[in-house]
Amino acid sequence: MNILYEILATKEDEVNSLKQKYSISSFESMEFFSKDNLGFIKNLKMISHISIIAEIKKASPSKGLIRKDFNHLHIAEAYMRHNVNAISVLTDEKYFAGNIEYLKQIALIKNLPLLRKDFIIDEFQIFESKAYGADLILLIAEALTKTQVKDFTQIASEIGLEVLLEIHSEDEISKIDFEINTLIGINNRDLKTFEVNLDTTINLKKLLPADVLVISESGINNREAIQLLKSDKVNSILIGEHLMRSDNLDYELKLLKEWCTSES
Repeated sequence: MNILYEILATKEDEVNSLKQKYSISSFESMEFFSKDNLGFIKNLKMISHISIIAEIKKASPSKGLIRKDFNHLHIAEAYMRHNVNAISVLTDEKYFAGNIEYLKQIALIKNLPLLRKDFIIDEFQIFESKAYGADLILLIAEALTKTQVKDFTQIASEIGLEVLLEIHSEDEISKIDFEINTLIGINNRDLKTFEVNLDTTINLKKLLPADVLVISESGINNREAIQLLKSDKVNSILIGEHLMRSDNLDYELKLLKEWCTSES
């Protein structure tokens, strides 16, 4: 069993437990459910330079513990202090040491859009995401059918969430309805092997409609990588591990902003 299928099997059990504890109406009654969305897509369209989604991630299946002195609120405050364009919050507990409560606690102080990053396989998780303060959610094409991609995107839109639809191979493009999925993440990490190759973004972007907004994910850790993505007109990067491993987060964020906004 590859790691993605193992995670999805675990996620099915978690969703079943979630349904024992909550109902859709209970999510709808929570504080954040009625809050206005801090739109990411509209702002992204207005930015001329490559933008930044900074990720809060304590661990991963391939790397184990990434940040020992992990404090999600302190990290979120640093991201907001440096005015990144959005914050990604890992909420998967078993494999990434995340927690849905991290999302809720950051939402209480947010001034930037929050992306809930998890393995969403059921509409319950979409309602949960909204209830806990997300502004957009990650959908992983590899983990969903074409029908699920469309249905989940529509459900998210109806309750005021935006969708980042992630692909990592050419086979997944056929699952996309580009009329409703205009924000596409290209994961440079193969979700089956966890190997990383930045060429994945370069190659797959060529196969997407020109008006699609593209976010490159994983394996971005230096100026050269960002310059390569800039030259290919990528709209945004999602960067986590590089920041999480930094001993001086403020310095690293300042440097990252310079790399993304400089003309050269």
